[in-house]
Amino acid sequence: MNQTTDPVSIRQLLEQATRRLNTASARLDAEVLLGHVLQKARSHFHAWPEKRVPAASHRRFNELLQRRLAGEPVAYLTGEREFWSLPLTVTASTLIPRPETETLVAQALQRIPADRPQLIADLGTGSGAIALAIARERPQCRIIATDIAASAIEVARSNAQRLGLHSIEFHTGHWCEPLTGMRLDMIVSNPPYIAESDPHLASGDVRFEPRTALASGPQGMDALTAIAQCASKHLEPGGWLLMEHGYEQGELARQLLKATGFIEIISYTDDAGLERVIIGKSCP
Repeated sequence: MNQTTDPVSIRQLLEQATRRLNTASARLDAEVLLGHVLQKARSHFHAWPEKRVPAASHRRFNELLQRRLAGEPVAYLTGEREFWSLPLTVTASTLIPRPETETLVAQALQRIPADRPQLIADLGTGSGAIALAIARERPQCRIIATDIAASAIEVARSNAQRLGLHSIEFHTGHWCEPLTGMRLDMIVSNPPYIAESDPHLASGDVRFEPRTALASGPQGMDALTAIAQCASKHLEPGGWLLMEHGYEQGELARQLLKATGFIEIISYTDDAGLERVIIGKSCP
């Protein structure tokens, strides 16, 4: 029996994998991958560390581990990522939802009344993370989710159906194009905001994510600019625009919203203390 099929305990397998991965998130990555293979919660490993891992599961785990060693993101290996406590399906067609984007959701919810309907758009929805989080917390709202990639729209629509969130309409199109004739109370977006020449695009997990969901122009500001310009034409007077941006783009984002006629412009930081979300109100 070779090494990949020798019976080993959960503890042994996780320790071996953690040493091989040798990164800050190595243990977590190993537990998530093994949990995916065994269809067990991570708590199971702490309760039953001496349980033996079946040979077939061991082989499957090693296959995923090899792909992780090559840099493939854990979320793509498992096909799932949690966002706002929602288990979302993700694929190589969608950006992997990040914790910092929950800052945008939190700020949006503070401005959406809980007791009456509003019309809201999520531009560049990807897996549907932002739209789905808002739909769960504000079920009276009607949400329009757009994305230029039809494959991403299919993932987002599938997530909504699986989670039983039916107040979202999904449309394929570039930013505000599907909003023709609409006046909205709020527009939210986590657009691409990395500079095209940024060397980080060629390293780490982002190598595997869709480049169109990451990079946008020489300063990373092209998508942010396009959204600010089109949002100003589709928001009701007093409506809100909320956008995520790069941690060094706060001043540029404030200048952009001011130049496109927004007022009450505010920047918010993520949990790491980095400027991450810009908010502006449409002129009354």
